[in-house]
Amino acid sequence: MGDVFASVPRKDQRVKGDCYLRGLMLDGRRKSIQSMASRLPDGDEQNLQQFVNQSTWDPVPVQRRICERMLPLIGPAAWVIDDVSVPKDGRMSVAVAPQYCGALGKRANCQVAVSVHAATDTASCPLQWRLFLPEEWTSDTERRTVTRIPSEVTHREKWRLALDMLDTLAGWGMRPPAVVADAAYGTNAHLRSALSERGIGYVLAVRADVSAHPFDAEPVAPSRNGPIGCWPQPRYRHPAPSVADLASGLAKDSFTALTWRQGSRGELRSRFAAVRVRPAGKAVERPIKAAASAEQGWWDGVLPDCWLLVEWPEDAEAPTDYWLSNLSADTPIVDLVRLAKVRWRIEHDYRELKHGLGLDHFEGRSWPGWHHHVTLVTATHAFLTEQRLAPKAPAPVSPSTKW
Repeated sequence: MGDVFASVPRKDQRVKGDCYLRGLMLDGRRKSIQSMASRLPDGDEQNLQQFVNQSTWDPVPVQRRICERMLPLIGPAAWVIDDVSVPKDGRMSVAVAPQYCGALGKRANCQVAVSVHAATDTASCPLQWRLFLPEEWTSDTERRTVTRIPSEVTHREKWRLALDMLDTLAGWGMRPPAVVADAAYGTNAHLRSALSERGIGYVLAVRADVSAHPFDAEPVAPSRNGPIGCWPQPRYRHPAPSVADLASGLAKDSFTALTWRQGSRGELRSRFAAVRVRPAGKAVERPIKAAASAEQGWWDGVLPDCWLLVEWPEDAEAPTDYWLSNLSADTPIVDLVRLAKVRWRIEHDYRELKHGLGLDHFEGRSWPGWHHHVTLVTATHAFLTEQRLAPKAPAPVSPSTKW
C-alpha cells in the first residue's frame, strides 16, 4: 500500500484504501462495500462508500505503479487482450446496456470492460482496463450527468479501446513482447494493421472464414491503357479462399504434434501446422492502396505475408482453430503455439477477479466509482500474485514429523 498508493494525496484516503483491499481479500461470498464493512474490524461503510464513489483521488498513477511493479516480476511472454461482462439490473449503472454478455452466454443487460493482461503460463495480472461505452450512452445527457461520465468519453469499439490501452502503456515506456487475443479481436483487420504499424508482434486467433491468398499467389497486372494515373491496380486472378479452405488443403504430414504446457492432468498436446499466407479483403487492401496513392506511387498488388497457424487435433475430422501472426518468418512453430495458447491465463485471472476478489460485486453506479473499484481490485490481485511468486521462507519443523 505504501508504494502502490503513494500517489494518493491524503493519509486518510490511503488508510481507507488499505481497509478496502483487506476487505476484498477476506472470506465471504459478497464483496460489496456493505458486506466488507461488516466483516472488517475497522470497517466503516460510509467512509468506504465515500472513498470509492465520491473521493477525487486519481486512479491512473496507482495503475501505472502496479504495472511498474508487476511487469518485471512476471516477465510476460505476451500481453493478452480480452473483455469481461458483468450482468446488471436497471439502466442507471454507468455504461450498462442490452448487449452480448459472456457471463450469461446471451444478450442481456450488462457492463462490458476490455482489459490487457501480462501473462506467462505460471503468472498473469491485469495492466489496464477500459469500460466499454455503448452507443446509446453517447448522447444520453441525463444518464451521463448522473453517472459523471467525462465529456471527452464517447463510444469507441472494443478493438480501439485495446489500442488506447497499448498506447497508454507505451507512453509509460512499456511495450509488449507480443500481443495475443481471441478471434473477436484477431479477425478485425484494422486491429492487426494498427499493431503492425506500431511495430508490435502478434499471434491473434481468427475465424475460419477469414480470407487469405496462398503465399506464392501472384497478382496479375492489367493492361495499361490511358493516362498513368488511371491505370488499374494489379489484382489476384482468383478470389482469396478462407483460412479453413487453405488448412484443409494441407497434407497430413504438414502437421506436427507439439506440447505447449503441462496441465493439471498432464501435458497439453495437439497437432499444428504453420504456413505463410497473404491475408486479403477490403479492410486489408484499402490502407495499402491509400498509402500508395498518397505517395503517388504504384502498388504492385502484392499483399503482405504473415503466418497462418492451424490446429488439427488427432481426434478431429478437420482443423479446429486458426491464428494469424506477423512474427518473423524464422519464428519456430513451437513459439507460435506457446503464444497462441497463453490466453488461458486470462480466464484464470477473470475467475479470481470476479469470484474471489469482487470485481463484479461493485454496487456503485458512477464512472469514477467504477474506475476506483477496478483499480483497487487490480491492486489486490497484484498483491496476491506477488505473494504467490515470492520465494517461500523455510517453515519450522512440524512436531508431528520432526522425528
